[in-house]
Amino acid sequence: MVDIFGLRTCDTCRAADKALRAAGLDVTFRDVREAPLSGAEIAALHQAFGDDLVNRRSTSWRGLSEAERAGEPQALLAAHPTLMKRPVIRRGDVLTLGWDAAARAPHLG
Repeated sequence: MVDIFGLRTCDTCRAADKALRAAGLDVTFRDVREAPLSGAEIAALHQAFGDDLVNRRSTSWRGLSEAERAGEPQALLAAHPTLMKRPVIRRGDVLTLGWDAAARAPHLG
């Protein structure tokens, strides 16, 4: 079982979903805009990835005020789920962030 946390409209998330399904994996996709992460889930992901979890290159980030940008990353992600760098992929105890070669390796072998 593989869980993908991201946005259905994100090309990278769709590519990850397609590749994992093509590899024969059972995938559950959770759109964080439709089903936001709980505070505990955000805390666990922040612990795993630190501030890298916040996508500071996104249009969502650019739309924030300076005061909002200075806020705590976990609070920002709770208020603005689209700020999460994506996809976050969980397979068992393995968590990866993004969909580069390093993120694909533990899931696709």
